[in-house]
Amino acid sequence: MASIKETELTDKGIIILTPKGNFVGGEETDELREAIKKYSELGNKKLVIDLGDVLYLNSTALGVLISAHANYSKREGKIKLCQLNKNLENLFVITKLALIFDSFNTQEEAINSFD
Repeated sequence: MASIKETELTDKGIIILTPKGNFVGGEETDELREAIKKYSELGNKKLVIDLGDVLYLNSTALGVLISAHANYSKREGKIKLCQLNKNLENLFVITKLALIFDSFNTQEEAINSFD
């Protein structure tokens, strides 16, 4: 079972989601989808997803991220990813999602990229 830590930087209007574990299309992926949806519906336009504690994403989990990206883009918002391990980095390159998502080495870099 995965868990998702939610952090709000109210002064900057940034939400940071820090999922942990493997995202293989089960409850953990639904939990991620719901967390993103919650902040989207609240009007959030700056979302950082810290993947430092995520070991694996399957196609369903990638679909959640792609759908979230489309939703945020439509509302003139941005999603930034950070701390992808080598496997996830390779996955994003192979699927060409590296061209769609802004990815950063650290959470701090991702947060500062909104300025």
